[in-house]
Amino acid sequence: MARSTTKSRFWQGVRDGAPFLLVVGPFAMLFGVVATEAGLNLFETMAFSIVVIAGAAQFTALQLLSENALAVIALISALAVNLRMAMYSASITPYLGALPLWKRAIVAYFLVDQTYAVSVAKFERETDMTPRERYAYFIGVMSPVCPLWYVFTLVGALVGSAIPDWLALDFAVPITFLALIAPMLRTGAHVAAAVVAIALALGFAWLPYNLGLLVAALAGMMTGAQVELIASRREDPA
Repeated sequence: MARSTTKSRFWQGVRDGAPFLLVVGPFAMLFGVVATEAGLNLFETMAFSIVVIAGAAQFTALQLLSENALAVIALISALAVNLRMAMYSASITPYLGALPLWKRAIVAYFLVDQTYAVSVAKFERETDMTPRERYAYFIGVMSPVCPLWYVFTLVGALVGSAIPDWLALDFAVPITFLALIAPMLRTGAHVAAAVVAIALALGFAWLPYNLGLLVAALAGMMTGAQVELIASRREDPA
């Protein structure tokens, strides 16, 4: 019975992760095209995607390297963009922290925007899931997302400039993040954090090395926490 339940959770995850196929493919192809145009060979492009597996950070590092920025600056900027992964990790640990070390290592590697957002939303709704079921669900969500990232990165790297401009693959980047964020704006604290983060990201876009994103992320988290604190005090003045 436990194996059957775990299997059904896996297929639920596959089903919930499948819609991201519509944007992961173009997103990965775009990276493959941009990477080869920036001078990376096929091996370097694929190694970049397999080792880093973080689209926004990959684009950030690639852009800075193509502008002849120092490698250390590119690394720091990519890490700044990827600081959200630390927040993801802290958020998902209560649900998956009891897993064996090797399973936690797999989760850590495949913890990307799509797998985090879909999985945490599921775990919050269905609190009776066991750690084994949660892991099966997470792997299910990952299955149609991460392998396709590798495959379409390869396609983009191989096809390169042969992709016509009218396809406009860059549409996938904003759509991906809108699809992730919109369903998660469920409370006033969420909305306040998002509004402040967006405003500051735009306002501090002039900062070098994408540091404006770091400022916006920190301010957004602080705003959300403060709004949540105020709301809890109103509900329970004592």
